[in-house]
Amino acid sequence: MIAFTLNPKSGVPIYRQIQDQIRYGIVSGRLRPGEQLPTVRALAVDLAVNPNTVIKAYTELERQGVLTTEQGSGTFVAPLPAVTLAPEDQQAKLLALCAEFLGHAAQYGFGPTDVLRTIRKLTAERPS
Repeated sequence: MIAFTLNPKSGVPIYRQIQDQIRYGIVSGRLRPGEQLPTVRALAVDLAVNPNTVIKAYTELERQGVLTTEQGSGTFVAPLPAVTLAPEDQQAKLLALCAEFLGHAAQYGFGPTDVLRTIRKLTAERPS
């Protein structure tokens, strides 16, 4: 499980911060496929936000296939989709993703050196 933290001064909407932390939890291995997330009410109370904010975050992630909701059971991390790219397309896709990410980071004043340093730090912290 991950510990959610919000920064109301970041300029990023609260529901997006929740979504970003869930996505990061999944890619970092802190959230595993099938793992149950806190209930809407529990997370809203814990973060001191309106439950509709959590609902919006969960609903959009469910629509994107990141989460699944089982009526009466809760919200869970969805199984990872089996996305396969042809070997010749893998490098092009990675380059496009990195260029997009660097563009977003630059909008907040971060340069490639900042990004690389942070990626190295996150990779070192990632559980095996």
